[in-house]
Amino acid sequence: MKSATQRGGGVILLSFVVALALTIMPLPGTLEALRPEWVIMVLVYWVMALPQRIGVGIAWILGLLLDVVRDALLGQYAIALALIAFIVINLHQRMRVFPIWQQALALALLVILQYILVFWIKGMTGELPSFWKMLLPAVSTLVFWTPVYLVLRQIRRRYQLS
Repeated sequence: MKSATQRGGGVILLSFVVALALTIMPLPGTLEALRPEWVIMVLVYWVMALPQRIGVGIAWILGLLLDVVRDALLGQYAIALALIAFIVINLHQRMRVFPIWQQALALALLVILQYILVFWIKGMTGELPSFWKMLLPAVSTLVFWTPVYLVLRQIRRRYQLS
């Protein structure tokens, strides 16, 4: 029998796989700029809910996978996701008691932080992305946070993950 700390690893892994699949799913040109940051939403949820199980190391691995699927400079998303996980781990007790709309705002700020880091790294390599490509995903992530949060919370309760 699995202990409480081992239970549900497959469910958590599956949620990350779904987030990565949604990240690489093709969208029409106009919607591409509005693509939410699915991986960040799922990562932030699990780090807030289970900081003892999901941490900076998992975020780093997810970031490397994101680097590969987005054909980015290896490590740019890894460093950004690791930093986001570090921030959320340090603030998880506060963020848990925030109303969901405040969590969404905090998440939007974390997405902007990720894009600032990526923007900075791309700037050092000579590639300068548009400011709107940085801001629009933060807005769509803010909008999608509530349903993602509610679905993942239901999954966590259903499988008694702790």
